[in-house]
Amino acid sequence: MLVSEGNPGAGNPWAGRRVLVTGHSGFKGSWLALWLHALGAEVTGFALPAPTDPSLFAAARLTGLIRHVEGDVRDPAAVRRVVAEARPEMIFHLAAQPLVRLSYREPVETYATNVMGTVHVLEAARQAEGVAGIVCVTSDKCYENREWVWPYRESDPMGGHDPYSSSKGCAELVVSAYRNSFFSEGGPAVASVRAGNVIGGGDWAEDRLVPDLVRAFRQGAAPVIRSPEAVRPWQHVLEALGGYLMIAERLLAGEARFADAWNFGPADDDARPVSWIVDRMKAAWGDGASAAMPFSGARPHEAGLLRLDCSKARAALGWRPALALEDAIDWIVEWHRAVDDGHDPRAVTLAQIAEYRRRAGHGSAAGAPAAGTMAA
Repeated sequence: MLVSEGNPGAGNPWAGRRVLVTGHSGFKGSWLALWLHALGAEVTGFALPAPTDPSLFAAARLTGLIRHVEGDVRDPAAVRRVVAEARPEMIFHLAAQPLVRLSYREPVETYATNVMGTVHVLEAARQAEGVAGIVCVTSDKCYENREWVWPYRESDPMGGHDPYSSSKGCAELVVSAYRNSFFSEGGPAVASVRAGNVIGGGDWAEDRLVPDLVRAFRQGAAPVIRSPEAVRPWQHVLEALGGYLMIAERLLAGEARFADAWNFGPADDDARPVSWIVDRMKAAWGDGASAAMPFSGARPHEAGLLRLDCSKARAALGWRPALALEDAIDWIVEWHRAVDDGHDPRAVTLAQIAEYRRRAGHGSAAGAPAAGTMAA
């Protein structure tokens, strides 16, 4: 795939905007930083070094497109410094310890990053001038999971069995407290966003289903599956990011009612068990994909059933998924196949962003047709 990045176009709310993205060296942050740059934003990224090798951050050569600042959200002075220097109009806070199983091994690091890191970003924004809005990215796992069939709504209680999930629930409480205590009568408009299990090309994290499958298939090995019957709200990374951008655009426009909590998840019938994802990925990958093997080691607790109610985003934003889960998996396989065949990862990623924008068509920069063109 090839893409022409083109001009962001007239009427684009992101053209020339100063934007700070924390966690831009991670999988989701790299996709977001590329999208914002393609829209014409002046992007500063603040993050630790890329958490994996390889990484989309390195493969897409993000340091050549945006201002890259290496730092840790656990360091309040560093956070204050980057906010003061970047003078952002919008902050997307994605920096996090994002893995459930790692949180069992590193609970202190998980809470320090996910909870106090959020405090440090909000506090730095509170002391700065010119920040119009903040979008804090948490997780669908922030809810008190009761293992029931009903999807969780934004008004349901926060909770979390494991340190990761608990830390995301805590981060949501921090966002709510800052919104009510400091930003209710001025200052940045703060929203929190809770996405499902995001998947996409360029994710090489450990202990995530799709990257584990890609690694196994590329090596001709049998993937090892921990919880084949666990149900998750799977969605392509661009679905979640499109929702984040739509919320941010409303905050930039001064629409205070969007400073709230928001779910972004797949259509109800795309909350699928792990086994379905494995079978669909195997079929899409084709030659070289081996049958899965069950995991035989110790398994700490992970939620068995999780669904999100996204009716609020559909009603208030007009947001809805643009990709069926089958298409999302095809896009992942196409991304990795194209990169393995020698295509430029940045161009492949931008091509999928352009095609997603064409399909979404929500009437905002997040969903409006892209100026670039996409060709196979």
